[in-house]
Amino acid sequence: MSTPEDQQTSPQLDTAPRADCTIDTDGRITFRLPPIPAAHPRLLLRLRPKKGLPETTVHLLDLETDGADGHRHAELEPRPVLDEGRWDVYLLPEPDAERRRLRPGLRDLRTLVDGHLRDRPSPVAVRIPYATKDGFLALRAWRRTAHAEARGIDLSDRAMTVTARLHGAELHEDASVRLRLRGTDTVRTLAPRIDDDGRGFSFTTGPGDLTGDGGGAARIWDVFVRPGAEARPVRIGRLLDDVADRKHVYVYPSIEADGSTLRPYYTVDNDLAIEAT
Repeated sequence: MSTPEDQQTSPQLDTAPRADCTIDTDGRITFRLPPIPAAHPRLLLRLRPKKGLPETTVHLLDLETDGADGHRHAELEPRPVLDEGRWDVYLLPEPDAERRRLRPGLRDLRTLVDGHLRDRPSPVAVRIPYATKDGFLALRAWRRTAHAEARGIDLSDRAMTVTARLHGAELHEDASVRLRLRGTDTVRTLAPRIDDDGRGFSFTTGPGDLTGDGGGAARIWDVFVRPGAEARPVRIGRLLDDVADRKHVYVYPSIEADGSTLRPYYTVDNDLAIEAT
């Protein structure tokens, strides 16, 4: 989700130092900065607060010196897991100095491209470095007990088939896909096709499934999988690659049948939803 802070222009941009970052297969992020004339510089990660609320969560990283050239580096380990949200990255030259936003340099995110191929334990933690719309470095973080990663969305003339894989939990025989009408308690339940390993699954739905109770206004259905009859529903989305903001990148056409239309899309949180009319 872009926020007003993402979209503002800032005179600090031209003078802000750049930070390269590399992420490995374990989720460890290494930041590298040019020489900094300070004794104890640190990186400060700030969880961006919601509009009108004060800042509450920061995470500090020591910047170590790389050999004789004076460059600095800091490592953000996979644990502890960052809270879900957007984290702005600052340079803190000294403990009492004014913090400075950083610009993104080289972002090596190659290990994230095929991240959906690796099974993730619970909690499912994701961090993606990205450039804000106003040109600064930030991290997009998710932290979920379990997560269902959408792998493919196939659209035919009259139906939509979603293929996904569950991380952090296993599917049981009584698993179900739940489509919940946003803002209400209305739920449509579908029976998924479950792979032999108890993780992969797919389901098919069409316009008639989500518009059969009348009304012409557009409705939004949020998509979940329930691993078992007594389990909590798990959101279906797409988090396990290098795309921090998917909504305007992955755009799908609508399908129409019997006067009704259906269009899948990803929300500002990269969760799967369906717009039906």
